[in-house]
Amino acid sequence: MCKTVIVAALEREVGPLIKNWKRLRREHEGRTFNFFEHDNKVLICGGIGAESARRATEAAIALFNPTLIKSVGFAGALDPTLRVGDAFSPSLILDARDGSRIPLEGREGTLITFMEVAGVAQKAKLAQAYGARAVDMESAAVASAAAAHGLSFTATKVISDEFDFEIPGMAAFITTEGQFRTSSFVLFTAVRPWLWNRVAILARNSAQAARALTANLKSELDFTTKLHNKDQLSGAEARK
Repeated sequence: MCKTVIVAALEREVGPLIKNWKRLRREHEGRTFNFFEHDNKVLICGGIGAESARRATEAAIALFNPTLIKSVGFAGALDPTLRVGDAFSPSLILDARDGSRIPLEGREGTLITFMEVAGVAQKAKLAQAYGARAVDMESAAVASAAAAHGLSFTATKVISDEFDFEIPGMAAFITTEGQFRTSSFVLFTAVRPWLWNRVAILARNSAQAARALTANLKSELDFTTKLHNKDQLSGAEARK
């Protein structure tokens, strides 16, 4: 029985975590999804953006019947004190589309879900308007799907780009299905030498963020598994 469904955007965010997990291909509502399974946990990489995240979450709920949904992945810093690799678990998620608010217990700070890749100017506007510490493109959609099914929800994000880092024109390479066209982006940057340094920094930051996210998630998931095993043991003793 699956207890926890983890929803990420792209495999590169969670690659170190899932390298030894079992890969599954399952269909839901005419779409094929890749899942990664380990013990009582299932992870799905649903793609970039709110709609992709919503579809992936709905598929995972329908196919695996979890009790907890967890949104994980990269985020951009709106707080200038946050650095690449810093983990962030918000107490409030804001949806920039409609201003809806999703409070979470036992956490700290605000994460805002925005519909576009946020550059430096947009980060400054979001920070001023909402007082959020970080921005992503998926968490509010995952949280909304979890709430619609009455499921518990948490979020863990790791900073991949700092407040003053300008992401080099990546938005144009995100497909309508939420996938990133890496080969097209490489060709685009190959003939634009002025982008090479920023792309190299971005790649290095992404690798650092993926390692930090894996370390954080392993700690969290080990703790969750211990609680689950303790509950099972208590239940078995109570039935004696």
